[in-house]
Amino acid sequence: MPELDASQEVMRLAGLKKSYNVGKPTEVEVLHGLDLRLVRRDFAALVGTSGSGKSTLLNVIGLLDQPTSGELFLLGEATSGMDDARRTSLRGSSIGFVFQFHHLIQAFTTLENVLMPLMVATGKPTREQIDRGRGLLAEVGLAGLEQRYPDQLSGGQQQRVAVARALVTRPALLLADEPTGNLDSKSAAEVFTLFRKFNREFGCAVLLVTHDSRMSEQCDRTVTLVDGNIARDLSHSAAVNQDKTVPG
Repeated sequence: MPELDASQEVMRLAGLKKSYNVGKPTEVEVLHGLDLRLVRRDFAALVGTSGSGKSTLLNVIGLLDQPTSGELFLLGEATSGMDDARRTSLRGSSIGFVFQFHHLIQAFTTLENVLMPLMVATGKPTREQIDRGRGLLAEVGLAGLEQRYPDQLSGGQQQRVAVARALVTRPALLLADEPTGNLDSKSAAEVFTLFRKFNREFGCAVLLVTHDSRMSEQCDRTVTLVDGNIARDLSHSAAVNQDKTVPG
């Protein structure tokens, strides 16, 4: 795999706004002109109270929803003018998703679950893709369990399968929404370590939504969302010099 530039821009928001019920008396703006940039070396937490707009923002960045105005750039490409086919293609090739619940398909083996994004995109997986899936299972500590079904795995193991599935397309950006919220502390630490590994070794930028302050403090950067605005963007590695607190 060719060496990646850790400073390459993966995602950028420029004045991004999101409203619901547009044009109706009940219209409400949830995101208020956000500016944010992630590069491949970034390992960032997204924090905020319930209702701050975290899920809305993650859906927009993940191309599951569209902003009302402003722009989302992914790998340097503006997304606002894309048709559904292009958005689906870009999401499938460049973004990995891990959620609080693993959403594995019970009728499929561990390996088949990992290969699912590739099967959706191209049909029957190639030998190279199957080998990649096996390699990822080994990377997440599940070598030898390729033919087991989800109900034969522990909760922590199932979430590791979900991590491998998210990374099988070799995405530039991993979006994780409370990925350890349903795990015990040991399994949560193992999943966090996996995110770190893939961020450092494969240049996969990570944006992790969490309510756990201990976890956010272990990230290199914490972006705090308050009432649909970025109130604080703090780099832990450089302490005060990188604290980009938005003036009140």
